[in-house]
Amino acid sequence: MLLRHSLPAHPSQPLSFADLIRVSFRAFTEAPMNVYDADHIRNVALVGHQGSGKTMLAEAMLLASGALRRMGGIEAHSTVSDFHPSEHERQMSIFASLLHAEWKGHKINVLDTPGYPDFVGEVISSLKVADTAVFVMNAVEGVQVGTELAWNYAEEIGKPSMFAINHLDKGDADFRALVAQMKERFGNGATLVQLPVGGGTRAIIDVLLMKQLTFPEGQTDPVIGDIDEAFRDEAEALHTTLIEDIAENDEGLMDLYFEKGELSEEEMRAGLREAMLHRQLFPIFVTSATEAVGVSRLMSFIANVLPSPAQSDSGESVQADPSGPPAALIYKTMAEQHVGDYSFLRVYSGTLAQGMDLENAQTGTTERLGQLFAINGRERDPLQKMVAGDLGAVVKLKNSHTNNTLRPKGSNVSIEPIAFPEPRYRAAISPENEGEEDRLAQGIHQIREEDPSLVVVHDPHLRQMTLGGQGEMHLQVVKYRLSNRFGVGIVFSKPRVAYRETITQQARSSYRHKKQTGGAGQFADISILVEPLDGDFQPPSDITVRGQSEVETAWGSKIHFIDAIVGGVIDMRRFFGAIQKGVLEATQDGPIARYPVGHCRVVVYDGGMHPVDSNDAAFKTAGRMCFRDAFRSASPVILEPIHDVTITVPESFVGDVMGDMNTRRGRIQGIEAEGVFQKIIVQVPEAELYRYSTSLRSMTQGRGIHHAAFSHYEAMPRHVQDEVAKAAE
Repeated sequence: MLLRHSLPAHPSQPLSFADLIRVSFRAFTEAPMNVYDADHIRNVALVGHQGSGKTMLAEAMLLASGALRRMGGIEAHSTVSDFHPSEHERQMSIFASLLHAEWKGHKINVLDTPGYPDFVGEVISSLKVADTAVFVMNAVEGVQVGTELAWNYAEEIGKPSMFAINHLDKGDADFRALVAQMKERFGNGATLVQLPVGGGTRAIIDVLLMKQLTFPEGQTDPVIGDIDEAFRDEAEALHTTLIEDIAENDEGLMDLYFEKGELSEEEMRAGLREAMLHRQLFPIFVTSATEAVGVSRLMSFIANVLPSPAQSDSGESVQADPSGPPAALIYKTMAEQHVGDYSFLRVYSGTLAQGMDLENAQTGTTERLGQLFAINGRERDPLQKMVAGDLGAVVKLKNSHTNNTLRPKGSNVSIEPIAFPEPRYRAAISPENEGEEDRLAQGIHQIREEDPSLVVVHDPHLRQMTLGGQGEMHLQVVKYRLSNRFGVGIVFSKPRVAYRETITQQARSSYRHKKQTGGAGQFADISILVEPLDGDFQPPSDITVRGQSEVETAWGSKIHFIDAIVGGVIDMRRFFGAIQKGVLEATQDGPIARYPVGHCRVVVYDGGMHPVDSNDAAFKTAGRMCFRDAFRSASPVILEPIHDVTITVPESFVGDVMGDMNTRRGRIQGIEAEGVFQKIIVQVPEAELYRYSTSLRSMTQGRGIHHAAFSHYEAMPRHVQDEVAKAAE
């Protein structure tokens, strides 16, 4: 029975020999999963740039806890996390994996997140439900853009944070240079708790314990001894600095420190936890994950010092009380073939149990909970219940999705939803083969359920569907999943830009529509004035305003209509609506390049009608043709969308980025320093941003990132307009 539950249900690919060894070991050596209360649960998210070693650190944590007999490897596709086929193909994390380890009376839930910036949506959702962010730093590469991204999000939501400097076994690792860089970027709150004993050694000095920890090869538990004489003075100085940093943020501890000249280990732990909760201190630990060096000590620190769900401030109105009313947030959804959707939950209050009926706060529907699971990658352990503060999953919820709150019927609790980032990369998509539009729509819908950071837009005016994500690789993963899961191929192409047409001057035009084909004919004669919609209408001496109205088009523009007919030459009560329809019909396809028209004023000031032949159809045609003639005479222009773009790069790449922006018609608005990075603020036409995230990464060796947001429309240069108009022909 235990072996059956340890195996993944209907795995997407055959189990390797290493997988079979792992699940067999788990099945026959582990007791059934214990249920832990909020005080004995720790939720941590491993975040940082790609290649910092998060996945191997998570693997080493499972090894140290006894959940694994031996560590897997990324190249061998045998790690507990990174188990999706698309992750195996690219040998990198794409999805956040939920893992758990039991450690000295505590349950540590670990969220192993991707480091590549394209998959930052997975990082954001993980930070939402974790109580602490553990920033894994590459000792060789230093502060990188993936770290920068995650730090900004953690800072924005006030998430307690700490650092684990990894890869110290690498020969070119420079510990002290990296610490200096971290203090420059993250402030002096980044405080040393550990330092390595030289490069490439298996020994660590812990200045909180004031002991030297040596990790014998092949073992996860350290040999604890006295600090080498060569490092004693530095360790004592760092120990004093750590005490002062802790006491500085707590008046009571400061008084104790002055009174005794020292703080006990327990007092330091309590003070460190409090300072972390207020983001005043960010402890720095050191590890070599692949060698399991420093990992067990890190886990003890997580269990003994990091805030529990009962101590952390989740920003929600509910408390982590297992006896309170149930409240849980679905923070992630993943589909598994033959099983259905897994809904990953954070329980914020109360206790969840199988068979419980809960209301979806967003839809009002009732959901009956199925089997609850503790998750280790693609492996699952059945749970009798999930208590406040815990992370886990439930299968086969019918009408609930990511960002939905589950609560008792009649409750008004609603957990603040995850705010996913706006897309930084867009492409037009279409099926490779005709007739597969429905399958494409179904596949996109399912994948977007699993990844809400994807944005799909159907634009009827541009006659295209676009897919927006965080970068080119993000969309390539979608393409891979559509092909492998849904059997539908897609083609990416450059998206059409939502240009607009308008006028810059006032102009007049007259048009007579006369048609006689036997019997009743058609007759309509109108004269109109058009001008830019800029301020109030100042009527010329020959025009008298009798009525006016304003219409907002489907594409967000405004058309201001003015009735200035005098003497009854046109029966405006009868024909004004038809004239308006004709003009609005003409605005759908502008005369320059067939882009929608807007922000102009149309004044109908003269004309004529026939007592028999005038009708709605005639005046609709006359309105359309007269408007087009007047529009062409009013110095028309094409407006292009302009975006505010913020580009974050290391200082050494600023010149290259600014030079590239000049070729994209960008206007530099300013440059700001942010730690070791520079922020370049620029306004750029949308048409120049296609594939920019890819170009920026190439230009900055993967260390640059940008964010763009629509700002306004403005007239494009004449030579660019001529090119757009020619292309439209």
